[in-house]
Amino acid sequence: MRSARDLLRLEDPALAPIADKVLAGERLERGDGLVLASTADLLGVGRLANLIRERLHGDRTYYNINRHLNPTNVCVASCRLCAYYVPWRRRDEGWTYSVEQAVEVAARDVDRSVSELHIVGGLHPRLLVDYYEELFRALKTRFPWVHLKALTMVELDFIARASRLELGETIGRLRAAGLDSCPGGGAEIFAERVREQICDHKTDGRRWLEVARAVHAAGIPSNCTMLYGHVETAAERVDHLLALRELQDETGGFQCLIPLAFHPENTELDHLPPTGGRLDLQTIAVSRLLLDNVPHLKAYWIMLGEKVAQVALHFGANDLDGTIFDERITRAAGGTAGTGLGRQRLERLIREARREPVLRDTLYRRIELASDVA
Repeated sequence: MRSARDLLRLEDPALAPIADKVLAGERLERGDGLVLASTADLLGVGRLANLIRERLHGDRTYYNINRHLNPTNVCVASCRLCAYYVPWRRRDEGWTYSVEQAVEVAARDVDRSVSELHIVGGLHPRLLVDYYEELFRALKTRFPWVHLKALTMVELDFIARASRLELGETIGRLRAAGLDSCPGGGAEIFAERVREQICDHKTDGRRWLEVARAVHAAGIPSNCTMLYGHVETAAERVDHLLALRELQDETGGFQCLIPLAFHPENTELDHLPPTGGRLDLQTIAVSRLLLDNVPHLKAYWIMLGEKVAQVALHFGANDLDGTIFDERITRAAGGTAGTGLGRQRLERLIREARREPVLRDTLYRRIELASDVA
């Protein structure tokens, strides 16, 4: 009988016992993650991750038709990783939409084909819970068919504190106003050593997980993220993934992990190099292998670029996100992947990667649209 190492053409013998676990459907441990994150055998790690990907999803690769809405770029946090924000003291240089303005900005890009609005922004001390309640109600009135995926755990924590409300009350009010799910941003890397260097003015890692727990307890699904390629170590990436896995064991509320490649341009960390395809693909593969209880893993093309995102569909990823019109955060940090892709272009990228495109809604339910839409 051929060994797992031979079947998967593994070059690093340290991967063989991990491959045995993967083939047997056993959960990987921290030590396995450290090996996977540090081995030079990138293709071996990719093959292992692809086994899991195809076990879960076959050739199916999901995408959606979505639009981004950023109500403000004014922020009281001064995160060194961010090229998007305008500090509060210079707020006149940024933008802050009224509810009416935000709805009109959304209306420029939303038609009946759009199934999701992705709504995130800065931590603005005057945009309290009542602002977001009014915004969500107005958006639901104008676009009743659109799913509102809005407010990271960091934003929810800030809104609750700025509004002088309990977190649970804040989440409940926003849900009643139209909040359907939450994106996963702001998690960055949970290690406090890292957060002190890149985002020390923001909700810490423990609190991020507490807010996610409360969101899930309220019946609101969310995504989760990991920002990699800055000052973190491979071990800190592994620990981040295991913290997400532990919470998912408890709540089951995470739908998808999005590994986010750090873009240093125009940030205070612009002396750092960009991530590069090797780190991108290894991180995606390790994420798929360790995060065994989160069903979906996204290759976020807006950060990875189209080519790396295509390859990632064979390194564990089963989702390309969506059409993503008017994305501003990555663009501010030097992202060059573009400001949006049409449905036909996304499907072509997926088919070129020898995968089957599946149009989905935010909850991963298949959508059927006419071929000439979007």
